[in-house]
Amino acid sequence: MTEWRRDPGSFRDPSGFVFYEDGVLYRQVNEIFAPHYDRLMSSGLYGELASDGLLVEHEEVPSRPCGAPPAHVVVRPKPLPFISYPYEWCFGQLKAAALATLDLQKRAMRRGMTLRDASAYNIQFVGSRPLLIDTLSLGLLADGEPWAAYRQFCEHFVAPLALMALRDPSLGQLLRVFVDGIPLELAARLLPEATRLRLGLLVHVHLHARSIGRFSALPVGTKGVRLPGKRMSRSALSGLIDSLETTVRGLVCRHRATEWESYYTDTNYSALAHQRKQELVSRLIDTAVRRRPASVVWDLGANVGTYSRIAANFSATVVSLDKDHAAVQRNYRECVSHGETRVLPLIQDLLNPSAGVGWTNSERRSLAERGPADVVLALALVHHLALSGNVPLGEIARFLRAISRQVVIEFVPKSDSQVQRMLGFRRDVFDEYGEAAFEAEFERAFRVVSHELIEDSERSLYLMEAR
Repeated sequence: MTEWRRDPGSFRDPSGFVFYEDGVLYRQVNEIFAPHYDRLMSSGLYGELASDGLLVEHEEVPSRPCGAPPAHVVVRPKPLPFISYPYEWCFGQLKAAALATLDLQKRAMRRGMTLRDASAYNIQFVGSRPLLIDTLSLGLLADGEPWAAYRQFCEHFVAPLALMALRDPSLGQLLRVFVDGIPLELAARLLPEATRLRLGLLVHVHLHARSIGRFSALPVGTKGVRLPGKRMSRSALSGLIDSLETTVRGLVCRHRATEWESYYTDTNYSALAHQRKQELVSRLIDTAVRRRPASVVWDLGANVGTYSRIAANFSATVVSLDKDHAAVQRNYRECVSHGETRVLPLIQDLLNPSAGVGWTNSERRSLAERGPADVVLALALVHHLALSGNVPLGEIARFLRAISRQVVIEFVPKSDSQVQRMLGFRRDVFDEYGEAAFEAEFERAFRVVSHELIEDSERSLYLMEAR
């Protein structure tokens, strides 16, 4: 029997929707959107964007009856290995997504089309490259039509980028609360007063926010008011896009140095121990994928991605997660500089991981709902969760069991100098923290496949398989 279900995050656009049939992803283009879709395909725009890696590729398939509005066509998009969200991106990723969106708009305009919306959620990353996944975002551009997505672009990209660059990178996390973009009125209040002297931010944030407030304050039914941007020539529209691009390119995030960004150069690992750990991790991942092929690996607490790159030798995709923005930014820059297509750096605080948000808490999925991963790396992580986060070992084991099929995990004893430094700032109330307790708790959820000591250190590595 065929199993059919609509994606819970695909309900806002009357032009079509995304659904799953027997676990395969499809997108239906409704009859109402036929002229736009046909122009996309016949104009050469789809071929240009797909070949340049800016738009997800798809193939047309026979229509699937699903009791929804009549279908003009049904397409099967090329599947993506992992879906991420803007509040999980570092500054560099959000900026790259913004510039890709503007590039898409420019290319569309040259072929008489436009981006009907500019949601950051329409962009996904394949490694370090941004990709538009919403084919229905591209529609026909009418003469004199302003850019309907202007406000959305400013709230999804310009406002958060400005706050991250000019206040603090952590303000990108506001996108977890404001899932439809940071309100421009709020951004204008939070930004430094000096940003009014920067033409792009003055126009696209401060004056834009003022115009929104002025027109939203008008009584319902007010007549004789000409809304800004009612008509816009093609050259004026091009000028707007160019101005947005200049503004975005001019934003630079100069983050403060953190202990985590330089973790591997400020650690108690000797050169020998560090080398042996890399060799052991490589060998254990190899063993894991030989036991069960792995297409997706999650590296938890990945820092700058040293071990993510080792894992990429064995997997098509490595999701490289860390809570420190500076470390993720450095990881992303490394991916960009090497054209990395297999490592996806993301911001993720495991003590407060991404939850299900949006309509019915299911429009954007939680981290756990996007698993399980074939292999999870949990290197130099458990002691931070247990001793800094006060998470019991059993809870850590159950969490890892829920998101992984196999795990390569490192245990760091209390006698380790890094742990002693951590405990130097608080009272040691962790009497149950030890290797025996670690093994006992984890063996409730996992079977130990391999256990290796890291030479020239007190640490050890385990390969475990979920029960």
